[in-house]
Amino acid sequence: MNAPLNHPLLMLDPDVLRSFVAIAETGSFTAAAARIYRTPSAVSMQIKRLEEQLGVSVFLRDARNVSLTHDGEILLGYARRLIALNRETISRFVSPDVSGVVRIGSPSDYGEAVLPGVLKLFAQSHPSVTVDVVIDESANLTKRFASGHLDIALVSCARDSLEEGDEVVMTDDIVWVGAKGGQAHLLDPLPVSMWEDGCIWREKALAALDRVGRTYRVAFMTSHSAGQRAAILSDLAIAPMGRSFIGSDLQILDECCGIPAPGAYQLLLKVAANPSAPVCAVSDHFRAGFERFSQTGSFNA
Repeated sequence: MNAPLNHPLLMLDPDVLRSFVAIAETGSFTAAAARIYRTPSAVSMQIKRLEEQLGVSVFLRDARNVSLTHDGEILLGYARRLIALNRETISRFVSPDVSGVVRIGSPSDYGEAVLPGVLKLFAQSHPSVTVDVVIDESANLTKRFASGHLDIALVSCARDSLEEGDEVVMTDDIVWVGAKGGQAHLLDPLPVSMWEDGCIWREKALAALDRVGRTYRVAFMTSHSAGQRAAILSDLAIAPMGRSFIGSDLQILDECCGIPAPGAYQLLLKVAANPSAPVCAVSDHFRAGFERFSQTGSFNA
């Protein structure tokens, strides 16, 4: 039943949305309370009020786990965007002089697809913040982040290697790709173009070939997506990639081509503990960017 026209407009409290997002990201009321400096009971009351306002349940709870309902998954996207917009508004009008340096690490494939759109929007709302970007492999970026040399890191991993505090911003399939109309996948041994050691795409792709006994040779090796695409487009080799990043110039090779599916991987957003205001703002822009991508297929606004 629709509310009458003179019914007061429902407004969602940004603090409640922050609590909701923290629970969704940590999977725990207790961990979320510690993150946002509130008591678990206070957080529980916030979520109860939120569910009463919306008229839906946003979490499924049992003795050990907290997970999102279907409505909760929908709300999560809106909540992240509203929080990012709120922070952007504050930065533009209340504290436009926010300044500092944010150190970001990303593999080259995500760097090409994700960083331009996200950082362009960030630069528009935070012109006084300097962003330093390091492009490297996930394994090396994880070490840089752990040693305190990065404030934010985008890294890929397997589901069973998640660490406490890791935030999953995307789950994607690893697929084999080749040149359109190419013949490399018909050769024996199979010529493959590989990322360097430590790459989850490499690890899962080679494990898949080993499982079915498909012989292969490493014909090309690189840590940069441009080099990987060059090897594929020249039909020198096929390579594993994330499905969301392959582009229209490549074709997916599957079991019909005799190529086993490597499985899935997760993309993590790692944010330093006790982040500064600029680091929080950049991380919120990343979250909003991945939410836009899930809805539109683009990281641009």
